[in-house]
Amino acid sequence: MTVSGSWERAARGAMLLGPDGDLKTTIFAEMSALAVSTGAINLGQGFPDEDGPEAVLEAARQAITDGINQYPPGRGLPVLRNAIAEHQRRFYGVELDPDREILVTVGATEALAATILALTEDGDEIVTFEPFYDSYAAMIGLSRAKHVTVALRSPDFQPDLDELRAAVNDRTRIILINNPHNPTGAVLSREALACLVELAQKHDAIIVSDEVYEHLTFGVAHVPICTLPGARERTITISSGGKTFNTTGWKIGWLSAPAELVEAVVAVKQYLTYVGGAPFQPAIAVGLGLPDSYFTTAAATLAAKRDMLCAGLVTAGFSVFPPQGGYFVVADVAPLGFADAAEFCRQLPALAGVVAIPVTAFVRETNRAEYRSLVRFAYCKQVNVLTTASARLAALSTRA
Repeated sequence: MTVSGSWERAARGAMLLGPDGDLKTTIFAEMSALAVSTGAINLGQGFPDEDGPEAVLEAARQAITDGINQYPPGRGLPVLRNAIAEHQRRFYGVELDPDREILVTVGATEALAATILALTEDGDEIVTFEPFYDSYAAMIGLSRAKHVTVALRSPDFQPDLDELRAAVNDRTRIILINNPHNPTGAVLSREALACLVELAQKHDAIIVSDEVYEHLTFGVAHVPICTLPGARERTITISSGGKTFNTTGWKIGWLSAPAELVEAVVAVKQYLTYVGGAPFQPAIAVGLGLPDSYFTTAAATLAAKRDMLCAGLVTAGFSVFPPQGGYFVVADVAPLGFADAAEFCRQLPALAGVVAIPVTAFVRETNRAEYRSLVRFAYCKQVNVLTTASARLAALSTRA
């Protein structure tokens, strides 16, 4: 396997790109503005409305008091890199060199951007699942690679393995996965993961695995793809502290990979933000060292919120696809008499005082037909917020 690309990739000027590579105001900005102007409950954006564990917050305050307020090392503070290495050993049995195989980034998004810019050349292909987290298409556009997608379809949102095999070829440079998956909440099956590794080996591709929801799965274990036979030497694993510790505004992410791949990404990352979040790095290190009970309770608490919102959506008349992990649930608005989820979302604040996001925001124009009536709701909110939102959505059942 060879590593291509250089830091020069980071110097390219480009416009903000949507799922189709065009300049646009995102649906997220539009829906958030609508929530503010109407006073609707915003279940569109995926951020929690409760603070994380006190031990983590206190560690950040202490770090500020202790003067950890200047540039940290380019690869991240040793305390966090060591904590990431210990976390991977503790939960997954993965052994990492914290000095050579870990890079701290400004959120998982920067890790993704630096990785794609570092490892692709013009005309390389990057395979993702579709729907996809919206920044994937933007970063692929910035890199000038070709974006190839494989559909995830309801009700289980698992990939068709024959379609996956047809999508990956010798031009594929990166296979980019998001597991657990946003927006569908699917957790990839072991069979799908094994197929991805097989294809990466066959076509000498790099696997980039976005695992920011790794601790937020419900009744199914998270399996990092790097733990499968043959995957470790060609996998970059990306995660962050934001989702696990309710600190999305801190933007502390990281990646782990073989040293050769990390070196290539560092060459680009240093010309993006260089470093960030100095006092938050030791705080996330504290979080990664919390007892098992914290992680199991966090997942159980979120699962209960998922169940609460799913029940409210069913009562309101939606068809619902309960997620296996993450922050979001996908629902179908067709039973309510709507064919177009985007139009439904624009009307929803007036109809029920709630904001959601159409799944077509995560799909390219040419592929939107089968997702046209699907909507994504966030359940990473306080219980009283979800209770109120469910009560408001219930009004839709009388309309239908």
